[in-house]
Amino acid sequence: MKTTQSAKAADIEKKWLLIDASGLVVGRLASIVAMRLRGKHKATYTPHVDDGDNVIIINASKVVFTGRKREQKVYHHHTGFIGGIKERSVKQIMDGRFPERVVEKAVQRMLPRGPLGRVQFGNLRVYPGAEHPHEAQKPEPLDVAAMNRKNVRSA
Repeated sequence: MKTTQSAKAADIEKKWLLIDASGLVVGRLASIVAMRLRGKHKATYTPHVDDGDNVIIINASKVVFTGRKREQKVYHHHTGFIGGIKERSVKQIMDGRFPERVVEKAVQRMLPRGPLGRVQFGNLRVYPGAEHPHEAQKPEPLDVAAMNRKNVRSA
């Protein structure tokens, strides 16, 4: 009888992936990226080990939402003071200084909470434009648009 093999941290081989987010639907992109960060696409997946890949997302300011979510979806946060709940719509965030935070939060909320989830989230780099400083890592392009026709939304 064979036993289940558990991956060790020394045996893990991490790749660098480059994803162009132009025209991609946010939730579908986030679920694919979260799966890659956790390492669930590998045969050596081990739940308690960080064996996912490093992911670079470019053109994050050009992601799209389905339906009327751009106008109607609202993100809440609390300041810590009494009555300090604040809300911002997706439109306000996407038109603001840091539009890449929408993609970051979507991916972060699909990862597990805790020390391992924070380490896995650290393997994600998101940039609003087409430039990124990771050419030395030789990232492999991952075509998310070709995986499923629903991943792309023409505005």
